[in-house]
Amino acid sequence: MRTQTRIIGGLLVAALFTQLAACGTLFYPERRGQIEGRIDPVVAALNAIGILFFVVPGLIAFAIDFTTGTIYLPGGRSAQVAPEELQHLVDANGTVDQLKLKALVELHTGHSLPLDNPRLIQHSGSAEQLAAYGLRPAA
Repeated sequence: MRTQTRIIGGLLVAALFTQLAACGTLFYPERRGQIEGRIDPVVAALNAIGILFFVVPGLIAFAIDFTTGTIYLPGGRSAQVAPEELQHLVDANGTVDQLKLKALVELHTGHSLPLDNPRLIQHSGSAEQLAAYGLRPAA
């Protein structure tokens, strides 16, 4: 019986500690510093469970997660490229020069594409997709 009491006590202390430290801050420390965005439902649910069992620590967990910004999902980033810049990537045969594409993406996003990765799946586009970007399909 004494071992069972220790296990229950240990679980109670662990649950209380996670609620006092805030779930988002423990699980996603890289999200600190965000000031807005969509709320992460997992972090919100864990904090809500904390309110159900331990009201004050659950409220503290919500307050910490909102203050530090760890309750928000990371924002998606996007970059747009003008169709004129894309025309320089297509050669006379209608194929895309991968080195130029890699340089263009790195210029606009700051991220390097792993085009030599064996897991990379490439899809070919249709003439209608090329025309939508103002590119001339080559046969």
